Amino acid sequence: MSEAARRVLLEAIAARVFPAAAVDVGAGGGAIWAEALGTLTFDEGAEATSGSTPFDLASLTKVIATTSAVMQLVSEDRVRLDEPVAALVPEWRGADREVVTVHDLLEHASGLSARLVDSPPGGRREFEHDICAMPLEYPPRTRSIYSDLGFILLGFLVADRGGASLAAQVDRITARVPVPSAGDLFTFSLSPDARRRAAPTRPEPGDPRRGRLLAGEVHDDYAAALGGVAGHAGLFGTAAAVGAFARVVLRGARGDATVNPPFSPALVRLATTKTSVPGSSRALGWDTMLPTSSCGTRMSRLAFGHVGFTGTSLWIDPERDRYVVLLTNRACGGGTLDEMRAVRRAFHDALSDL
Repeated sequence: MSEAARRVLLEAIAARVFPAAAVDVGAGGGAIWAEALGTLTFDEGAEATSGSTPFDLASLTKVIATTSAVMQLVSEDRVRLDEPVAALVPEWRGADREVVTVHDLLEHASGLSARLVDSPPGGRREFEHDICAMPLEYPPRTRSIYSDLGFILLGFLVADRGGASLAAQVDRITARVPVPSAGDLFTFSLSPDARRRAAPTRPEPGDPRRGRLLAGEVHDDYAAALGGVAGHAGLFGTAAAVGAFARVVLRGARGDATVNPPFSPALVRLATTKTSVPGSSRALGWDTMLPTSSCGTRMSRLAFGHVGFTGTSLWIDPERDRYVVLLTNRACGGGTLDEMRAVRRAFHDALSDL
């Protein structure tokens, strides 16, 4: 355990940046520090966070679920990264977007905006139409704008090309991740018991669900409109499960030839290679290390990771043989995004001695 990093989290809980936190830090061979801190909500007498607490992983879904599923289909020759989106989505039409590929969607360089202008529509067909009909914000590959919409499309593409729902394909992939115990899980749909144990969140002001706790129910309103299963958000998991996933990816990143797709060395190297798009730190789904990144200043230049709006993060550093999982429910009436960013940076920097 790192006393300095633990102190960062305890101070953040005291400052009400988040009520609950779970940590899993380790190397390719196993966890070094795993601990749960705080309580599930800020309410007096709230249940203590535990190692079996599921968290809404938010945009960690993009890398754990969607990027992994796309790379699995690439390994099976069922999807090509250079495949035009227009060949996969009938409504993706127009001279401005014909050049966009699956690769561009993964790198957030397709031209799509971050979100829709209006409230989320009611299902896949409406989402697909609205995304395909909206004007592009910039010419593809001239810049990178982080886009939930691009990953929503990728979730649809995975379902179409994989011959099963995104959730079913992700279940098959994560079933090969050796989690420490049966209570450690990845899922788009929590059981009633797991919902009871989950770290709650509170809806955003514009969400029609506002005014109530979301206990084991996806925080993102787009994912909620899609039934809780989407390419950009919707996955729940425990810190130990995310740590187990990180260890498999870390082994692939360090060249372990015994790791199977989608975590084999060649596929992980492809997925984590920084884009050539000007000014972008993105790879395929993953983000890469910058001195200004949420992983702080002390990881190596080979580090890659991702964060989630609810207060989650995963960073992997193959050069140092380390991974860092931090799951919180900042979105339970906690701190601002800037406060969460500051906590993440301080936490990761404090881990340099571990």
